[in-house]
Formats: sequence, structure tokens, C-alpha cells
Amino acid sequence: MSNKILELAEKLKSKIYFDYNIGKHTWFRTGGNAKIFALIENNSELEIILNEIKNENFYVLGSGSNLLIRDKGYDGTVIKLGKSFSAIKITEDSLEVGASALDVNLSNFAYKNKIKDFEFFSGIPGSIGGAIKMNAGCFGGETKDNIRSIEIYNSHYEKKTILKKDIEFSYRSSNIKQNEIISKAIFNYNYGDTDLIKQKIKNIKNKRLSTQPIQKRTSGSTFKNPPNLFAAKLIEESGCKGLTYGNAYVSDKHANFLMNNGKANANDIENLGKIIIDKVYGKFNIKLEWEIKIIGE
Repeated sequence: MSNKILELAEKLKSKIYFDYNIGKHTWFRTGGNAKIFALIENNSELEIILNEIKNENFYVLGSGSNLLIRDKGYDGTVIKLGKSFSAIKITEDSLEVGASALDVNLSNFAYKNKIKDFEFFSGIPGSIGGAIKMNAGCFGGETKDNIRSIEIYNSHYEKKTILKKDIEFSYRSSNIKQNEIISKAIFNYNYGDTDLIKQKIKNIKNKRLSTQPIQKRTSGSTFKNPPNLFAAKLIEESGCKGLTYGNAYVSDKHANFLMNNGKANANDIENLGKIIIDKVYGKFNIKLEWEIKIIGE
């Protein structure tokens, strides 16, 4: 398969790399190499590449904010949608957003165009494709709130439009499969008061700066909140705040953030997470679920 991809690389505008250090594209800044890394130029080239790797492992990389690559790397193809998938535009009755657009860019675009109810995206580190797949949310908003439909490449690598009613959204998850690729989202929208929108974004920014270690090597919230509970509180009350493993540690600022001190490998981070899961389960009989995605060998 690598030889076929190599032949394709010479004919396409998309950039294709082999044995590529994919860890550097994650917010943790650690982890191994991907067998193939494909930076996709446009929809037609995405279809070509998908049809070439259809029986192989692949993973779609967004901004790398919610991902841990294991140290032995990923024995497959990592796909990243390029700039042509990041466009945001207003139509007469909808907001069209490319899957690789950053969540914060959508929030800023909405603010500049006096569109309300997208402020919470300013507090989500990631891209729209990932936000939809995991129904990302914070500060009272969730991605599913304003979704009308999505454009997706299904498991047969056919481009389809799926309406919101056919997507099963739940807390930090959806029924969109791993081998399905979101290329665009269509949102409903309403106009609002610019000053109120600006103030909401400012409040979210200030809240994050005061409570989260967002300027360091971390991947955001590590574990999902159990029903009616907060993972950070459970972690802290289990004696895990400030806990270390190798060069990874639990943030003193927010216990649901695992940190890389600059020298941690992926094994340090994953093992620290496993210790936290065990400690919380031992104290509260509650098993925390990973919110970050962990892939690789």
C-alpha cells in the first residue's frame, strides 16, 4: 500500500509523508510516528486517498488538542484536512463551516457577524470536525445545539449529507464512526447583541485563564464528567492533585488536566491516567472514562 500511496503523492497536490513524527502535532507534544501522514488538499483528493487506503487503519487528526499518540506510533495513515476545509461562510439561512476550522475561529467569526450562541466555542481547544464527533461543549453550550446537518464521507467513502435528527448526540459522544470523516457542518444561526456576545466570550476567556493551565503542554479535560459529578473534584478528593508519573503530572490548577513537563513520553501520561482511574474507583466506586483519544501501539 505504501508504494501505491507513494505513486499517488507524485500526482496529487496533497502532501504525503512517511514515518512522520505525528506526536509534534498534538498539544501534549509527545508520542511516536505515523506510518503515513496525509495533509489533504481538497474533497476530490480526499476521495482518491480514502479509496486507496480503505482497508487500512486511518485516523483523522484535527488540531491535536484531544489526542495522545502512544510512543511506538501509529501503524496506519493519519489524515489531516487542509486549509480548503477550514472555510466559514454565511448563507441566507445557515452557517457553513469546514471541518478543519478551529472552534475559536468559528466563535470569532460569529462574533464579528453579530451571531449569538457560538460563544462557547471560544473555550474549546480543537476543530469543528472533532467537536461534532464528540459533541464538545463547555460553559453551558454543546456542539449539537445549533447543528442542522453535516457533510460526511461514510464507511463506503461516499459523500453524504446527514441531518441532525439522524445523528445520535449524547454527552461528549455521537454515533459517528471512527471510519467516517466529517468534511463540513451546517449550523442554524440567529443574530444577537454584539456587546452581549463579546462579554460572554470575555467571561469564558477569563474563567479559563483563572481555572485551567491552558498555556502549558496539556490536552484539556482528560476524563469525562460522570453523570451529575465533576471529574476534577473526584480526582482531587482521591488525593491525585499534583500526582506525578515519570515526567507527567496532574495540574495543581485543575485536577482534570494532565500535564507534560516538557520531557514526558506518552507512556508517562497514559500510566498517570490509569493510576487516577484506579484511585478514583477505589475511593468512590466510579470508573472515570477517558475524554482524550489514545491511539497507536
